[in-house]
Amino acid sequence: MMEELHHSEHIPKWKKEEVEDIKNLVTSYPLLGVVGIGGIPAKQLQAMRRSLKDVAVLKVSRNTLIRRALDESSDDIKKMDDFVEVQTALIFTEQNPFKLYKLLEKSKSPSPIKGGMVTPNDIVVEAGPTSFPPGPILGDMQAAGIPAAIDGGKVVIKETKAVAKAGEVVSQKLAAMLTRLEIYPLEVGLDLRAVMEEGSIFTPDVLAIDEEQIFADFVQATQQAFNLSVNAVYPTTENISTLLAKAASESKNVAINAVVFEPDVMNVLLGKAQGEMMSVASAASAKDEGSIDDELKEALGAAASAAPVESAAEEVVEEKEEEKEEDDEEGGMAAGLGALFG
Repeated sequence: MMEELHHSEHIPKWKKEEVEDIKNLVTSYPLLGVVGIGGIPAKQLQAMRRSLKDVAVLKVSRNTLIRRALDESSDDIKKMDDFVEVQTALIFTEQNPFKLYKLLEKSKSPSPIKGGMVTPNDIVVEAGPTSFPPGPILGDMQAAGIPAAIDGGKVVIKETKAVAKAGEVVSQKLAAMLTRLEIYPLEVGLDLRAVMEEGSIFTPDVLAIDEEQIFADFVQATQQAFNLSVNAVYPTTENISTLLAKAASESKNVAINAVVFEPDVMNVLLGKAQGEMMSVASAASAKDEGSIDDELKEALGAAASAAPVESAAEEVVEEKEEEKEEDDEEGGMAAGLGALFG
């Protein structure tokens, strides 16, 4: 007991206060994240801290103090100790994990690579002209492994080439030349390693979602659900108009086919009777022109000349009706998705 007391007396006050500050932040926010800050210049890190001030608190501290604060917190928080390594900071926010990940990814910016660093991705130099006039830079580019030549009074890159593969160490010459060509292979920013919310840990492989694909899946699922509910005649707020229109159309067809004398179908029935009568008259006239009177002959002639025009008009009407149905369905879909995504 005396040894523990003696040891604690030698812990600097500022370290105790730092640990307590971290513990207070842990209990004050519903979400705790562990981020990597390696390779970020101090000036840029300060700028990132300022840009996040309205949505999150970025806490930079020594790993030993971070671990001590986590170990002195709840059992769930202690699990975040596994992600504390190398250059680490903590981030606290009330945003959900997915929004935090997206926010941090958007805040990353291109950065030049330095000689001696290992490139995380292939570095590709594209073929094409440069802004450099002929001179010593041509030899420097060739020495760095960049296929350069002179064309039209300018230095050009003759072919697209991967000048460094992922995992390779970049030479000083290549790093300097990439910077002069304004090729920045690195992305500098807060690298989110893990987030804890309500005892659950989320890692980047879970948080990195394709929003466009998710949205497309929602659209497809909504369309399929709408079609299923209509075909199953399951009334909902979204499909009731379609169901009523479908029911009205089907009932009208039944009335027409059953020759039910109702005001809503009388015009159709009379038109149908007229058409059948004209067909009979046309067939009779084909066998014996004297079998029909002059008035009916005149009507048959007028009908024959008007048929192509009516057919074209019907096609236009049908196209407009189809377009209206598509617009109505798309409008319903958009409204449903708007309600879904807020």
